[in-house]
Amino acid sequence: MIYDLFHFGHAHALEQAKKLRPSSRSTPTSASLRVFADDKLNGTLPSAIADLPFLQTLLFHKLPNLVGGIPPSFTKLRKLSILLLSSNSLSGPVPSFLSQIQSLTDLDLSFNKFSGSIPPSLSNLPNLLALHLDRNMLTGTIPDEFGKFPTDSPPDLYLSHNSLSGPIPASLGDPKWGVIDLSRNELTGDASVLFGAAKPTTQIDISRNRFGFDLTGVTFPVNSTALDMNHNMIYGEIPAQINAVGGLVLFNVSYNRLCGEIPSGSVTAKFDEYSYLHNKCLCGAPLPACKSD
Repeated sequence: MIYDLFHFGHAHALEQAKKLRPSSRSTPTSASLRVFADDKLNGTLPSAIADLPFLQTLLFHKLPNLVGGIPPSFTKLRKLSILLLSSNSLSGPVPSFLSQIQSLTDLDLSFNKFSGSIPPSLSNLPNLLALHLDRNMLTGTIPDEFGKFPTDSPPDLYLSHNSLSGPIPASLGDPKWGVIDLSRNELTGDASVLFGAAKPTTQIDISRNRFGFDLTGVTFPVNSTALDMNHNMIYGEIPAQINAVGGLVLFNVSYNRLCGEIPSGSVTAKFDEYSYLHNKCLCGAPLPACKSD
């Protein structure tokens, strides 16, 4: 059963959402409520959505005049798997009560105006496959509790384009992330805990932060396709092990404090000088040759 309110138009979509009720004669096994792509729709998320007990997918997307917060009544949606509230103008704190919706597999609050700190309780969602909190106005640190996501099946984690600060917790190195994007924040300290040749991570983006650590002894996940570290304060040398990451299609260490010769190999040769520019004393192809002592 799909309640698709797009066809109601901006004047009626939210009002219709308020009125939706499951039939007393029906016992649906799944339901989806979708409202999207309407810049003339105004209002807040209706609390009455919580009266759809079989709802599994809730999508409010690209509604720039959808304002306010997430109603606490949503915790009644015990079968909800996908909560996608992206590209709206929702605001206020990210509610800690979302951790009560234990059925969630995908939580996407990206491209909104949420502020305040990230609730540590989100790590209590046992079935989460993807967590999008990117492109908001979040502040504070990344919760240490995020290192307590299931070790073998943590969600893909997207926290980019916020104002998060401070060092990342060492515990963040424990889960076997698939994707982790911390880019464009104000994070500091040692992010080397995210790396490791044996890890299954395919994408790591820590670019445009203030991380400072020695890259020399770091090994990279061999199945990675994207490693972006540009615009930080990373020092040391690029490890030769980078050439064991054969599937890499994006690699950027520009605007750091790296030195030494770029290790030659089939992987480093894929990338032009823009992946290596503006370091302290990095040299070798595709940059100018290293100077002899």
